[in-house]
Amino acid sequence: MSRLPGERIFGVETEFGCLVADETLGDPEDAVEVIKEYLFTQARLGAIDLHARDDVFEPARSGGFLMNGARLYIDAVGSHLEYATAECRDLADLIANDRAGQRQIVRALKELDHDNDIDIYNNSVDHFGGHTFGCHENYLVKADDDILNNSVHMLYPFLVTRQIFAGVGRVGGHILTDRIFRPSYQDMMERPVDYIWVSHIYDVIPDDSVKFQLSQRADHILKPVASRVRFNRALINPKWDQMYSYDGMTRLHMLFGESNQNEFAYALKVGTTCLVLRLLEESRVPESLAMHDPIGEMQRVSRDESLKWPIELVNGVHMSAVDLQREYLKLAQVYRGESKQNDWILDNWESVLNGLESDPMSMGDRIDWVAKRYILEQYMTEEGLDWGDDALHSVDLEYHNINPSKSLFYAYQEMGKTLRIVSDLDITMAMTDPPQNTRAKGRGMLVEKVLAKKNPRFYIFEWSGAALDRESFLDMSDPFDTYSDLAQI
Repeated sequence: MSRLPGERIFGVETEFGCLVADETLGDPEDAVEVIKEYLFTQARLGAIDLHARDDVFEPARSGGFLMNGARLYIDAVGSHLEYATAECRDLADLIANDRAGQRQIVRALKELDHDNDIDIYNNSVDHFGGHTFGCHENYLVKADDDILNNSVHMLYPFLVTRQIFAGVGRVGGHILTDRIFRPSYQDMMERPVDYIWVSHIYDVIPDDSVKFQLSQRADHILKPVASRVRFNRALINPKWDQMYSYDGMTRLHMLFGESNQNEFAYALKVGTTCLVLRLLEESRVPESLAMHDPIGEMQRVSRDESLKWPIELVNGVHMSAVDLQREYLKLAQVYRGESKQNDWILDNWESVLNGLESDPMSMGDRIDWVAKRYILEQYMTEEGLDWGDDALHSVDLEYHNINPSKSLFYAYQEMGKTLRIVSDLDITMAMTDPPQNTRAKGRGMLVEKVLAKKNPRFYIFEWSGAALDRESFLDMSDPFDTYSDLAQI
């Protein structure tokens, strides 16, 4: 399928948190298993894997591909529910497909009559346990040494400062201490998958000096790049696989991100990142924007109470995070006029930076951390609390409840206080309809074909292809192709 210059495939994976109020339903690991089984075997929204995609991390029946082109599964590391969107080319498709996955989970809870007993969250931190879990972005990028080895460090300054509009906000902070401890023998025997490749674990303690910060993940990122990220989290986790790899391009797997409730922030986060990746591919970002200490700067920006967000570049130049973002925006203006999507990104990137500079707290209709802080401060005023009260952690968490009837964010949105990218009808349609301009369309049609059979005994679905019998494999290696003709096979 034809594509515009610089156009790329993107998608997002979200790891969900789970709370179970009714002890008779078991623990969270039991609850997410029930949700997964319902969606595949009763609601029949997807084809559950008959084969093991990975003997350790994704054994048979741990999940599968859905009719909407996305993938829902239980990640064996942590036994949490995870949803990977279909491959997308348009920001609106990404938002709709992502929210559709959440609505499928909410539907399962409601139809199982567990919606009052089980809550699912798209937050990224456990305030009291010290754990963090991710919302990972995937982008198709040129698979050459220049960007993956020589230019990727020029992405770090953008990611470090992107949180001023992409951060979801959090109460308090965590300190990763130098006190290293080894998991006990009993821990490893009870949860062996959690400790594969892990010989030691850092300790995490609350940081009472922090009232509120921009990012839920910033305190837990240790390196710019790492291949094994369990207790070794990085900004970027290199992935050499077939998920997106095609025609000299491969998947860039980004770990430093969070699950935005606000659709506008979500779209701007992914859209600006797409343009910056193109700048890197075309060698347009000057070395003068490099950072000497991106991890330190990331944490300082997240925690800056002044909301001025000063940063330092490798050459000793000091500027604000807003001004650094403006440097990337200025470079990206070269893409203006190529598409409506590019122009939307450029226009709103500039508008948001201007708003953040003049009055950050006026941006609650489009930025999550601002909306969350507003809700928290209102609650504190009503209840007579201060930032040190543990009740604020519950308010923080409920902002991320994916159930619209319970979520503080959705209550905020229901009052007309947010800018939207898609409609509720778009989300409902995306629960079963995949994006119409990527291979997700063909995969969704093939999943429907399998579901039409009463008792299919053999099929295999992968990101890059499928097999509906033992005789042939249907190659779907081009993520830009819809493969609509495969439905006739």
